[in-house]
Amino acid sequence: MDSSTSAEAGPPLEPRDVVLDTVAAQVAAIDELVDLARHRLQIFDVDLSQGGWQSAARAEKLAAFLRRSARPRIELIVHDTRWLETACPRVLALQRLHAEAVTVYRTGPEARSAMDPLLIADGRHFLHRFHIDHPRAAFAVEQPQLARSLVTRFEQIWATGEPGLSATVLGL
Repeated sequence: MDSSTSAEAGPPLEPRDVVLDTVAAQVAAIDELVDLARHRLQIFDVDLSQGGWQSAARAEKLAAFLRRSARPRIELIVHDTRWLETACPRVLALQRLHAEAVTVYRTGPEARSAMDPLLIADGRHFLHRFHIDHPRAAFAVEQPQLARSLVTRFEQIWATGEPGLSATVLGL
């Protein structure tokens, strides 16, 4: 029996769609989304400096996600990789360990004006911060119809991307 099937078994999720007003609530929502993800995480942010990405607990949640399915994907795109390079060694270690599953891009010039971080799990669940300068965000679970436009937005940002951080020291 396929192990990804058993990971997805369980009671159906109750659809939710709420507005979060604090960064702390967003940190908790990110953790919940990583826990819910089974196949794909799409992450866009200015630099990942907000949201708890540097924590050991977040790295463990990401590692658990990468172990859950036979072919997981983390697609991460940021405007600036410096904070990721200096403050997120655990995320970078995961990228090295799971190079086939974790891609880190830097936005191209066409997307540098985007200032609304988002995280999408499996095209069904998401967190969308309306603007990096304000703490309000939309959080939804089991809302694929609402996630559709954000998936399209992410794909547009991703299409501008250029290699951000390589999984190898030489960048090969």
